[in-house]
Amino acid sequence: MKLLRVARKANNPGRLSGKKILINAGPTHEKIDPVRFIGNYSTGKMGYALAEACAREGAEVVLISGPVSLSPVNPLIKRYMVTSAAEMANRCFFHYEKCDAGILTAAVADFTPVKKSDKKVKRIGSTWTIELEPTPDIAAELGRSKKPGQVLVGFALETTDELENARAKLERKNFDFIVLNSLNDKGAGFGFDTNKITILERDNNIRIFELKTKKEVALDIIDKLVEYVT
Repeated sequence: MKLLRVARKANNPGRLSGKKILINAGPTHEKIDPVRFIGNYSTGKMGYALAEACAREGAEVVLISGPVSLSPVNPLIKRYMVTSAAEMANRCFFHYEKCDAGILTAAVADFTPVKKSDKKVKRIGSTWTIELEPTPDIAAELGRSKKPGQVLVGFALETTDELENARAKLERKNFDFIVLNSLNDKGAGFGFDTNKITILERDNNIRIFELKTKKEVALDIIDKLVEYVT
């Protein structure tokens, strides 16, 4: 039986066999002091589901992950753990140039504190003002550096004017296609095991999917990715 399974795998190596895919996932934590940070509710579930789906299709996966409680299973996934947006940016910039495609699912913080204290900030007075500065725009930089033949897939989590905002982001970041999900859809967004997505392409082709598990959603996204990289 084991020999039969090996033979089947050899005859069906997967639709992404020979491809190298970069995926970023999860949140970033922007340090305020040793006990506080600016973050968000991302769990990384969508990105990790995509990493596993790509690996099952034979791809070598570079997974750049923010702080999450998940772990990859497939040995074809090489994970790099990061904390801040700057760390995630450095990893993504370094690895993407060697990849066939990138899928950007991470909920990267847009701003980080200008000053990061090495000691816990004590409560003094009734207000506390924290000055923020922009973090590196990972998607925009990868979109600018994308070489002919490379593919870049973005995500957009929206609450208002969903299609318009996603379409604008698709163009602005130079994505090949973008995956939209809305916090207005029940069962979609951070923390859920399900998601409801819409895929928009540069030719204005739009496909709306029903609510599914994130593992099933990952397969829908991979089906679209395969059209671009094979």
